[in-house]
Amino acid sequence: QVQLVESGGGLVQAGGSLRLSCAFSGKIIRIDDMGWYRQAPGKQREMVAIIISGGGTNYADSVKGRFTISRDNAKNTVYLQMNSLKPEDTAVYYCNANIVSSIVLRDAYWGQGTQVTVSS
Repeated sequence: QVQLVESGGGLVQAGGSLRLSCAFSGKIIRIDDMGWYRQAPGKQREMVAIIISGGGTNYADSVKGRFTISRDNAKNTVYLQMNSLKPEDTAVYYCNANIVSSIVLRDAYWGQGTQVTVSS
């Protein structure tokens, strides 16, 4: 069984910063890709940033240069530092990780979502 706790959302003015975190615990052998996704009202969920186990990253064009994804493998935690926030960044943000919990089991786990609201 894997548990996760997502935190860090909130209300911020345009140009401000927020840091999201997502900590995984439980029966974990290895965590492969970790990432952040977001879903705005009336829109489909979209990828924001992904970080692979070796540290390589990939970002949506809309957040490049403003957001930074990182991970602490010792703590099984993924972070998203969001700077220069814009009203269009307003959405529910979800963390995701592909976790190996046994020699035959690899599953995708999703956070419960945290609201980020950017006021103009």
